[in-house]
Amino acid sequence: MSDRLRIGLVGATGLIGGRVMELAVAREDFSLFAVARREASLPEGVRMELFVAEPALWGEVFAAQKPDAVICALGTTWRKSGKDEAAFRAVDQELVLDVAKAAKDQGVTRFVAVSSVGADPHSKSFYLRVKGETEQQLAKIGFGRLDILRPGLLRGPRSADRRVLERAGIILSPLTNLFLRGRNARYRSIDARDVARAAVALAMRKANGRFVHENSGILRAARELPVPGGEGE
Repeated sequence: MSDRLRIGLVGATGLIGGRVMELAVAREDFSLFAVARREASLPEGVRMELFVAEPALWGEVFAAQKPDAVICALGTTWRKSGKDEAAFRAVDQELVLDVAKAAKDQGVTRFVAVSSVGADPHSKSFYLRVKGETEQQLAKIGFGRLDILRPGLLRGPRSADRRVLERAGIILSPLTNLFLRGRNARYRSIDARDVARAAVALAMRKANGRFVHENSGILRAARELPVPGGEGE
């Protein structure tokens, strides 16, 4: 279908990016391509292209592929950055903003960014402060529609990156989620598949504006994405 929404994905090698690619299997309502710095395994049956290039060239990929929307699922961890503030900012702030500016320069009007619960430019936590600062700067770029997702602890197959306490938190999350109610419900763990479904569903929305989605909003958006063939997953 020539009128299918064209979505670009950045962060394909991560947990959420991988789930977004799985959603592209047998879709007729959108098409997907991804850009990354290294190769990534594509889901079986998916029809999409993965462009491997240095970040400085990603804008050229956007220019050639002409996406209607871009999903940015970039992110590292404090551990993987070597616990170095500059290295962490280089990915979670500078690279995210470079991607957003490159997309805007190529006419992209819709941008979906995965951030974190608790993101706040005034936070005492360096991690959350960087996330909050990045959100603020994304809002200044001027997309017609900007969706920021703030999920809680992500559940999904990413064991190599998990610390002992994080793995324990995921195992106990069905129990701890029961005690996180009201405003604290935003800190509940959430399946990466739901975050991916929400990202795609929001990329397909046409209404302009800036929107922030915490766990409850993410789950509502995830339920809006039609399942191919009308069957459950």
